[in-house]
Order: sequence, then C-alpha cells, then structure tokens
Amino acid sequence: MKILWTDGSAVPNPGDGGFAVIEVQEDGAKPVVLGKDKNTTNIRMEGKALIAAIKYAGDEDCEIHTDSEFWINVLQKWGAGWKEKGWKKKSGEIKNLDIVKELYGLYINSQVSLYWTKGHVGTKYNEMADEWANRARVGATIEKL
Repeated sequence: MKILWTDGSAVPNPGDGGFAVIEVQEDGAKPVVLGKDKNTTNIRMEGKALIAAIKYAGDEDCEIHTDSEFWINVLQKWGAGWKEKGWKKKSGEIKNLDIVKELYGLYINSQVSLYWTKGHVGTKYNEMADEWANRARVGATIEKL
C-alpha cells in the first residue's frame, strides 16, 4: 500500500503556488510529484496536490495524508450532493469548481483512504510536504532532484 503526504502553498495568497506529494517507504520518504502555478491560491494548490496523489496512486490501495480539512470535506461530505444538484449549492457558486470536479471524479473511482493531520505542528511528513510545496513554488522539479 502506498502512503502519501500532500501539501500546497501560495505566497502571497493569492500568488505563485506550488504543491508536493511525498511518498513514505520503508527506507525513508521522498517527493514523487511536484507542481506549480502562477496567480493561484493555497486552496487550489492543496487540491492539485490531492489530484496528483490520487493519479500517482493509480489503482493501488493508498493512504493520503493532508492538512486540508476543506478538501476532505469536499470529497467525503459535500461532493456527492453538489454533483447530484448539477454542481450547485444553495449558497451560490462552488469556488474552484474545475478542481472540485476533477478531484471528486478521481476520488470516487480510487482505492484511496484520506487522513487529516493538523498542519504546521511539527508532524514530520506534513512538514516535509510543506517544504517541498514551497520549493516547487520557486521552481524545484523532480527532474532537478
């Protein structure tokens, strides 16, 4: 089973953003997917990190750890209802709908279990994912590692 940790970053927010997917293996952990966008937000980068992680997991059983309570709620609480209502909610438009739709579609067809972790409290792999998301924001790539 794959064990992945994700994080996203934008500085300033909105601003240049990056995301990272870290894979934890018996012999340590390493970034396996990094990405970046211009003129974006933290929440978009968190979502893109989860998209990348689910794609990386493929059809395998996978644990994904994230500090984004928002995206876990989208996937586990709100997404099904939004989809059923034609991607609408009572209080108005769904922000970041492009990411919501892609991520929800990937998630419901995956073997992924999501785990929330509190961010920025010293959790080893959450801190590592944050560090690499910030490195990706300024140009780090897997190819340059």
